[in-house]
Amino acid sequence: MRFGRVLLAEKMALDKQNEGKILPMDENKENTTEDGIGLEILQIIKDSQQQHGLRHGDYQRYRGYCSRRLRRLRKTLGFKCGNRHKFTGKKVTVEMLSDNRYSDNRYLLLVLMEAERAWSYSMQLKQEANTEPRKRFHLLSRLRKAAKHGERLEKLCESPRVDAKTKLEAQAYTSYLSGMVRFELQEWKDAMEAFNKCKTIYEKLASAFTEELAVLYHQRVEEISPNIRYCAYNIGDQNAMNELMQMRLSAGGGGGMMAEKLEALITQTRAKQAATMSEVEWRGRTVPVKIDKARIFLLGLGDNEAAIAQAANEETKERLYETLLAECRDTIQAVREELKTEAKQRERSDEASGKVSNLQFLHSYLTYIKLWTVVKRNESMAHMLQAKLKEPQTDENKRGPRPQDLIRLYDIILQSLAELSTLQGLEEDHTFQKEVALKMLVYKAYRCFFIAQSYVLVKKWSEALVLYERVLKYAKEVQSKAKSLNNSLKDLPDVQELITEVNAEKYSLQAAAILDTEDAPEAPSQQKVKDNTPLCERLETFHLDPTLVGKQPNLVQFPPDFQPIPCKPLFFDLALNHVAFPPLDDKVEQKGKGGLTGYIKGIFGFGS
Repeated sequence: MRFGRVLLAEKMALDKQNEGKILPMDENKENTTEDGIGLEILQIIKDSQQQHGLRHGDYQRYRGYCSRRLRRLRKTLGFKCGNRHKFTGKKVTVEMLSDNRYSDNRYLLLVLMEAERAWSYSMQLKQEANTEPRKRFHLLSRLRKAAKHGERLEKLCESPRVDAKTKLEAQAYTSYLSGMVRFELQEWKDAMEAFNKCKTIYEKLASAFTEELAVLYHQRVEEISPNIRYCAYNIGDQNAMNELMQMRLSAGGGGGMMAEKLEALITQTRAKQAATMSEVEWRGRTVPVKIDKARIFLLGLGDNEAAIAQAANEETKERLYETLLAECRDTIQAVREELKTEAKQRERSDEASGKVSNLQFLHSYLTYIKLWTVVKRNESMAHMLQAKLKEPQTDENKRGPRPQDLIRLYDIILQSLAELSTLQGLEEDHTFQKEVALKMLVYKAYRCFFIAQSYVLVKKWSEALVLYERVLKYAKEVQSKAKSLNNSLKDLPDVQELITEVNAEKYSLQAAAILDTEDAPEAPSQQKVKDNTPLCERLETFHLDPTLVGKQPNLVQFPPDFQPIPCKPLFFDLALNHVAFPPLDDKVEQKGKGGLTGYIKGIFGFGS
């Protein structure tokens, strides 16, 4: 404790000596250049955000970091706001920067960290406002505070001692914060102007520096672009929504803040469009849609399917499928909650449950979308694995795709189709049931084909040939049934290609079976068959066994096996309780027959 107090006293004395002096800089690109005071604003905030929580969207952690850094800066610069007893507000001014005593760029960093702290708090409140709408007022207050600090930073950078690059970055940073305030207030035109100004400054800065330094500015421009598109859409530009979808596709399989922002903006756009949507038609029945979540999902269903069809690679397609399935599950859960409420109301009113209700039919429609999306996703994965299966394997140590992997995918497809046929409200729809049965036949044929392929790998020729015949049977049955159902095979794999491939595989299989039979070694004769039976148990059969004349001939089994033998019998006397024994009263001496004489004899011992 005494040593700690000494160190603390020395540190306080050193701080007092350095008060008002230019202190040495830390190694964070916060240095004073020869041309003037310089501050890498964008670099500093990006590094801080990535290292302190924003990589995972944790704004509360980043806010705590900003508060701690502000406290360290004020303590290091000797720029504290009073003491523990009294608060004395201190602000950095342009006149201070003109003084040589305050030429340290960490005074600019103070204002920047104040803006970042307010901005991170507003973003934290934005996340919480999804469940607590009242926090939106606090959000706007903190965002205005951040914009106010940004304006202070821009005004400080107007000092002649600040270099040109820092001035431009401060203007872009202030424009970004002002645009965020207008964006949250839904003042789309002003927000778009602020974002465009920010974008223009960063593009000019990117063109003025090398490629390594320009990467950061280009990333910032890409982050701002979705907001500009969304503002344009709200102003009246109908092409802006399509541009947002294209940006979502170009994001590829990567996640992060950019992808999350795009998803949030697209969802907000759909929420506005969903206000005009009131019903949906499916299988000849019109169903009113009163749940907002279901409206938003159904409105964006066509865009999601179009995005999947336009996906550049399988990774992007898989990500879009997963996004669509996640949205569908959330929507089904919301409808299921409403169904529970409806069921309770029916129980109270004692209504008879005859026809399927509109809400139940909507639930069936959403379940159909989910199951059919699972079918299409697994079919896409099966096509990808099938293409890899046909490619020659270069690395023998690396495990490649096998037919068993495809069998598993087709099992999931058949399970989803089986669930489709049991949806409520479609039991009497014979056309739908026939379509589902036809689709099951198609995927059964493909599943059977890959089972046959797996048997070919282990040289089970007869089993594989039987399965190929079963595939042809399924395929011909599909072709015969498809004539009565128009447009039933447009979304399914081509059965004719499967028939052609099976015929080719059959001929290859027959040739391989013949060659395998010719190359097989002759079966050993009965005399050379090795038998482990002891000689004493096969005396009537002649085997040419050379081990009988060796050192360890197999003559008898030793030790011998245990054999069952009869155990020693146990006797139980069951008749004893039923035997009537003769009376023995005449044999037993009766007491009391001696009288007085016997008593006297007993006393004197004569009768003993």
